[in-house]
Amino acid sequence: MSDEKNRSVAEAILPLVGGAANIRSVAHCMTRLRLGLADRSLVDRVALQALPAVLGTVDDDTYQIVLGPGAVAGVTAQLRRLLDSGAVAGSVAPSVPPAAPVAAASAVPSSAEELAGRGARIRAEQKARNATPVKRALRRIADIFVPLIPALIGCGIVAALSGALANLGWVPGLVAALGAVSSGFMSLLAVFVGYNTAKEFGGTPVLGGAVASVIVYAGVAKVEAFGHHLTPGQGGVVGALGAALLAVHLERWTRRIVPAALDVLVTPTVTVLLGGLAALYGLMFLAGEVSTAIGHAATWLLAHGGLLAGLVLGGLFLPLVMLGLHQALIPIHTTLIQQQGSTVLLPILAMAGAGQVGCAVAVYLRLRHNASVRATIRSALPAGLLGVGEPLVYGVTLPLGRPFVTACVGGAAGGAFVGVAGQLGDAVGSTAVGPSGWALFPLLAGPHGLAASAAVYAGGLLTGYLVGFLATYFFGFTRAMLAEYDAAAPAPVVTAPAATAPE
Repeated sequence: MSDEKNRSVAEAILPLVGGAANIRSVAHCMTRLRLGLADRSLVDRVALQALPAVLGTVDDDTYQIVLGPGAVAGVTAQLRRLLDSGAVAGSVAPSVPPAAPVAAASAVPSSAEELAGRGARIRAEQKARNATPVKRALRRIADIFVPLIPALIGCGIVAALSGALANLGWVPGLVAALGAVSSGFMSLLAVFVGYNTAKEFGGTPVLGGAVASVIVYAGVAKVEAFGHHLTPGQGGVVGALGAALLAVHLERWTRRIVPAALDVLVTPTVTVLLGGLAALYGLMFLAGEVSTAIGHAATWLLAHGGLLAGLVLGGLFLPLVMLGLHQALIPIHTTLIQQQGSTVLLPILAMAGAGQVGCAVAVYLRLRHNASVRATIRSALPAGLLGVGEPLVYGVTLPLGRPFVTACVGGAAGGAFVGVAGQLGDAVGSTAVGPSGWALFPLLAGPHGLAASAAVYAGGLLTGYLVGFLATYFFGFTRAMLAEYDAAAPAPVVTAPAATAPE
């Protein structure tokens, strides 16, 4: 998307979220523009969803506008420029005038609008149930890693390219250079995790990064703890999380008891000193044991129970997303990438999206008289193929009920396919966290090279598509459901309803 188009989208979004004065923070992840808003009642959700570039909206800890891979980064940059230039709600006009078309669409009820409304209610109810301390903590942990995903993806693709050239024996000097480019960020990942952790939990970010940097410092090899010399990087992101959290608490404690005149000298010193020593003589060893256990567990799971593991993980991932528990997997993925070079869990979990795609195609064919729902599926399906499942989950399958279950069946079948391949020695991993669907192909890795890994992953996707389609086509609708939804309805102005799903 060009800068002009990105700016046009940003200008259209700005007044619909209450203008510049209503925006407190701007960030983005793989597919979503994340806005911290002062007053969410000022958001015109229906008008936002009427914008062609918007795939959906998610009202969570931040207000999230789903724009899709690639587009979100450009639109975020343009929105920041608008805010820096002093843009206000009244100074720009949306590229799609929402008032008249939306009013016209809402005057005549349609099945797609009913599904979107039902999906919004389900999302609101789930959000209320998710407001527990544990789930809030999981969301905060996810927020630590989400800003790191673009770098993880970039380094993962470079690492895959380096590996391919090495296997072919081409240009050894370039292979070494690409290895340095891909490994530089990963070698300092603990520092970035520490920085983001302190920032997320209210500490001074650079102090969190400073304490976490102890973990990757080469000189720790000279330090002995629990009868063993430490290894640089021991504990990985788990240790960095723990060290930075400790740094936040040490900083707060010190600041409470130290006179203001001495704060600038004493607080950073105490935080770095005590936090660094705690990391060396406790956290690195304990976190190292946890990280090693995670790696062994994942390897054992695929080697001895690939079929069952794939079936369960692929089938239950979407319900985990609904419960907000999928966020606990992000540190696990990152730990596996640090230890083994790739995470074998992500390709299996990505099969849940394949089940959704197959399910959506079946819904499209079964509701052949419902132009409204079919239009929604047509607009959401390309994004679904690239792993952006938001519009399909809360806009189509979950509100319908039974198709959500049959979509999970498709995900389970695809996961079982990938799991069985892993059990037979063809484990497929991803060198980065973030993409799924077709977008995951460049990041695949395995013991027999990229071609073999791509073949296994493609087989899993096709299995998920097929089983999700067949399960939905034959078992996804009752006669009463067909009578309710398989009726002619006007095509909606809203091209993709609001939704929430994994990134």
